Amino acid sequence: MKTLKPVVIIVNTLILGSILQFCTVPDRVNVISPNGKFRFEFSIQEAKPCYRAYYDNKEIVGLSSLGFEISGKRIIPGNVKIENVIRSRKDDSWKPVYGEKDLYPEHYQQAIVKLKSGDKDLPVVQLRIRACNEGLAFRYEFIHAGRTVIEKELTEFALPAGSDLWVSTSAQAPIVKRKISELPGNPVERPLLAQLDDSVFVALGEAALVDFARMKFIPDKKKSATLVARLDGEVIFDGDFQTPWRIIMAGNTAGEILENNYLLLNLNEPNKIDNCDWIKPGKVIREITLTTRGGMACVDFAAVHNLQYIEFDAGWYGNEYDKASDATTVTVDPKRSKGPLHLQQVIHYAESKGIGVILYINRRAMEKQLDEVLPLVQSWGVKGLKYGFVQVGSQKWTAWLHEAVRKAAAHKLMVDIHDEYRPTGYSRTYPNLMTQEGIRGDEESPDNAMVLNTLFVRMLAGAADQTNCYFSPRVDNKMGSHASQLAKTVCLYSPWQFLYWYDRLAASSGKTGGSGASDRHIVEVPELTFFDQLPTVWDDTKVVEGYPGAYAVVARRSGSTWFVGVLNGKHDRDFTIPLDFLDPGNTYEATLFTDNKEIQTQTGVAIEKTVVSSDEAITKRVGNNRGMAIILKKITGQ
Repeated sequence: MKTLKPVVIIVNTLILGSILQFCTVPDRVNVISPNGKFRFEFSIQEAKPCYRAYYDNKEIVGLSSLGFEISGKRIIPGNVKIENVIRSRKDDSWKPVYGEKDLYPEHYQQAIVKLKSGDKDLPVVQLRIRACNEGLAFRYEFIHAGRTVIEKELTEFALPAGSDLWVSTSAQAPIVKRKISELPGNPVERPLLAQLDDSVFVALGEAALVDFARMKFIPDKKKSATLVARLDGEVIFDGDFQTPWRIIMAGNTAGEILENNYLLLNLNEPNKIDNCDWIKPGKVIREITLTTRGGMACVDFAAVHNLQYIEFDAGWYGNEYDKASDATTVTVDPKRSKGPLHLQQVIHYAESKGIGVILYINRRAMEKQLDEVLPLVQSWGVKGLKYGFVQVGSQKWTAWLHEAVRKAAAHKLMVDIHDEYRPTGYSRTYPNLMTQEGIRGDEESPDNAMVLNTLFVRMLAGAADQTNCYFSPRVDNKMGSHASQLAKTVCLYSPWQFLYWYDRLAASSGKTGGSGASDRHIVEVPELTFFDQLPTVWDDTKVVEGYPGAYAVVARRSGSTWFVGVLNGKHDRDFTIPLDFLDPGNTYEATLFTDNKEIQTQTGVAIEKTVVSSDEAITKRVGNNRGMAIILKKITGQ
């Protein structure tokens, strides 16, 4: 993995630090991104630390306060001064184990601002500021600290009055558009998307949350149009420590910010797993009957349809909500299935077909048995675990959960974290953390408008397990269309892409198993070829166009083949999709998957082919709450 040589950073740091120590220390520090688009202005106002943020010379965050409260004191109280400033720069890139691109740029200007306070009882604090080409980030670093108890964060984000915000009150709640003046009094999730005017969007978020309390945003009761960071409980450290990063991103479109969501990864530490050969992305089908027969049927289906994993969900070791259930045994919950389930027999059969097995484990068993379960399931040949109903938010459970990810890595087990957990980029450091929920997925039967909010807001945080279903009646009755379901697997990135979530195989035993399972079986309709060919990780990603809640076109490349997902909201729309992302001078076979009621199949998806090139466009009318999926394959010999 390519990184900037540490010696360069050290030399620059020493030189610049020495220069500043012999010069007059300023009361204002500007940090500008290498591309000149972003500027962070730190200043001392009335002896208090503050900042402003700029994008394309436009103020996007007005004068905002910084700081913490420790035992009722401001950690950066009045009469604070800048003691010194150390500057450095990084111009590099790094190759991920997997991602939305095959190479992530990492370019920033950095300033470490050391602050001096008149209160000698408080630890020394410095603010590390990075102005990146994708946005701005800052975090607090505590030096020479003893036992420190943080009671409250005081970081403000003053947005322009009248800004529109897309917010949710929990990780799986609906994302709704509100005026900043109309926000509820309770905290709202990060990331948060705002539209300041017709030409500027801003996103606020958090990166590198590893052993701290989760941050959310709450309106300031005393200052209009101002959000304040709200921690999920107190934070306690004994010794030096640093906070997670606070992030401010901006762009002329919401899609521009979404394309740059790798900023969160950049703000985390590099990969700490020496050999990642065992970390393998792929497509997953959930086994919902908890039987040997059902497991065998899923393996056979996966082998035919180019899926890489099957997953046994809750109930394989007993009632997941009962603390007495033993996850070191295969003891099927009788309320979910009559069995029988010979799990290791299924695992061995799956191995013979080149298919991996993933197991669900509820946090109750994790908290009690994790150190026993991890080596045991590794010995069985299990490839990964899905951690369910994890406790999140507080410093204790945030630290515990990331330790559970690291422990899984020690046993060569990949991880999917479900329920309220949202990522902050830790998959860069431990790429065995494949995906996570923290999304209003298909379990909640969202229509396309909600999915389009999810795309431009939740997906700023990184990969999400959407629990995509296809044949379940909820697709027709509540969600949208089958072509939309195809398109969503392109639009919503996840290295482990779960397909057919509530769907069942006819070869399985009776209607038993996972919640939400229906009597409607998976059938061999022609458009399943789209899922068969679908990659789950990408060499390049482009958000061609879109607006939250309204519409989106997302194009992703794997090798020389492009996949395009088109989602439409509540109004019929004529799409003209430019193909200028294709290699010029080549022709491509375009296969289009669209909704068509005249197609006499259970799903009503039409398939048509044409030949296109980079100087052309694909024009289609897409109905409300519907979608379109496209595969663009380069024609050889051109």
